[in-house]
Amino acid sequence: MADAHAAPHHDYHLVNPSPWPLVSSMAACIMFIGAVVWMKGLVSADAGPVAAAFLAEGRKGLFFAGLAGVLVSMFGWWSDVIKESKAGDHTPVVSIGLRYGMILFIASEVMFFAAFFWMFFDMALFAESRALTPEIGTWADTAKAWSTWPPAGVEVLSPWQLPLLNTVTLLLSGCTVTWAHHALQVGDRKGAKIALIITVVLGVLFTCVQAYEYHHIIHEHLFFNEEALNSGLYGSVFFLATGFHGFHVLVGTIFLTVCLIRLLRGDFTPEKHFGFEAAAWYWHFVDVVWLFLFAFVYVVFG
Repeated sequence: MADAHAAPHHDYHLVNPSPWPLVSSMAACIMFIGAVVWMKGLVSADAGPVAAAFLAEGRKGLFFAGLAGVLVSMFGWWSDVIKESKAGDHTPVVSIGLRYGMILFIASEVMFFAAFFWMFFDMALFAESRALTPEIGTWADTAKAWSTWPPAGVEVLSPWQLPLLNTVTLLLSGCTVTWAHHALQVGDRKGAKIALIITVVLGVLFTCVQAYEYHHIIHEHLFFNEEALNSGLYGSVFFLATGFHGFHVLVGTIFLTVCLIRLLRGDFTPEKHFGFEAAAWYWHFVDVVWLFLFAFVYVVFG
């Protein structure tokens, strides 16, 4: 009788108590506080050189401690989900819930980037009217600089060099991840492995090219031209949009790398591979966002 009561009589899976939501939240909080303190400085001007050096190392340590906690949480949480799947807890009903969850997550990411595009278009399309509106205060003081977008004096990158290379890289990666998905669906594990390896390599290549692009921007002082009265806002919009997209590419690359490891271990089957399917959805979202960034930030308003 006790066994009968213990057995589930529904298609839903109730997860066991897990420490990962609390641990990951605390680690993320520590990581972002450390990042803000590290970037902003927050060191007293009266502090001596020894104290300043000690505080600087402490700020870095706070950030990396939080980052380590986030990585450990990711590994532990994902491992638990994989164990649940192998144990048969991901029933068809649970799988539908997982799909809805991933769809809603991507929808929230769409809203995240929509805010950046809204800000960018607001600056690009209405720069002249804002510069000539005295009620906005400081905008009126920079009418000459803000009569055009980008602001006068700001030298921007050519879209037909590194940005175009990254565009081709991401488009190719979208093709290869689709190839891997189709190969897995038809049982071609060798083709899926080859295509997924190529996708991960292309994701790493994109990150390397963007890192070089940022190094070039900072080294050549493209966004820090003293003749531009308020070029800082253009640089902020540019780095926020492209930088957060680059972070999403990095996350997607990690996501696909985990899927590659699982594929090599034989975890995925043609009938059951939602982990990879979710990664493919996320990667296509990253591709689409980059196309908008390339078209408008680099080409149309560049």
